[in-house]
Amino acid sequence: MLEHLPHWLGAALRSVRAGADKLTITQPVPGNNYTTIEVTSPAFAQEGRIPPRFTADGEGVSPPLTWGAVPPGTLSVALVVEDADSPTPAPLVHAILWGLPADAGRIEEGAITANAQPDGGDVGRNSYLSEGWLAPDPPTGHGDHRYAFQIFALDCAAEDIGEAPGRGAVLNAMAGHVIGAGLLVGLYSRGEPADVVPDDGAPVAA
Repeated sequence: MLEHLPHWLGAALRSVRAGADKLTITQPVPGNNYTTIEVTSPAFAQEGRIPPRFTADGEGVSPPLTWGAVPPGTLSVALVVEDADSPTPAPLVHAILWGLPADAGRIEEGAITANAQPDGGDVGRNSYLSEGWLAPDPPTGHGDHRYAFQIFALDCAAEDIGEAPGRGAVLNAMAGHVIGAGLLVGLYSRGEPADVVPDDGAPVAA
């Protein structure tokens, strides 16, 4: 939807950004005493450009992800993908996976789809209120957008929080149970050099 905004409007909205400080990983849920988990993708490097294949300019499939060892006591894993630079009050949610097994360690390319259960996890609702992967579609002229792929290790088994849970339900269910977290940031933009720095200047860090 945002790909249809004209360049002049995207440029006018350049300073309007949700902000990295509103990402799930920066909220009080994880607390300060948790293990850092390394998150990587064979498709792009940390703060590298996301290939168009995984965006609204290409096939729009979800990218592959891998992550390192989770801390002892992990019983389930969750994934939340958000756009820190969407021109919205809160980051746009691009994907949620809930209830992945502790030993999952990876998500295959294209696995985040409606009604899918990758490795036994439940696919949640994105900001467009649909299940599956919401392909990045930043406004033309708005600059680089930081897409945050956030992994959370939980010390509880995945409870039933409803079919296709949204961000709020996942945050509530994670509260007090996050013992590890990791972050991979991929960049994407339209009508811009790929190295444009977001106007808010805020780094995204776990």
